[in-house]
Amino acid sequence: MSDEKEMAVKPESSVTLKEINKDTVRTICNLKVSESQRGFVAPNAVSIAEAFFNETAWFRAVYADDTPVGFLMLYKDTEKPEYFLWRLMIDERYQRMGFGYKAMKLIIEYVKGLPHATEFLTSCVPGDGSPEGFYNKLGFTRTGEMDGAEVVMRLPLK
Repeated sequence: MSDEKEMAVKPESSVTLKEINKDTVRTICNLKVSESQRGFVAPNAVSIAEAFFNETAWFRAVYADDTPVGFLMLYKDTEKPEYFLWRLMIDERYQRMGFGYKAMKLIIEYVKGLPHATEFLTSCVPGDGSPEGFYNKLGFTRTGEMDGAEVVMRLPLK
């Protein structure tokens, strides 16, 4: 990615979700969070590999205008129906610019349009630096359940 392209990314940039393909996969895999955040989210390469072996995985790159800035992945089972934000990451260079929030607004609207969607779930590792406060701002609240070491959170959609 060129420095010129990186400089073009501003908080007011338009956020979109795009499919990852053979031309973009390496760039998406190279996006990373800061060292202090690595315990909260898996590397994108791991997430993409997991997605290819799980029929319920739905994943996209997060773009700010034409620049890839992050990655997200859903657990999407329309048969049950269960919708769970499995992964969300914004590259350390683009955090605190509103891109994660804008991407979440897009994905929430997407999930609302899925069959029988009444709630949207996610989970996060609690502790210093946890994304729990970020999810709270979007309306997610703790369910009281744990998924291993992660706090499960729910956003009602109806």
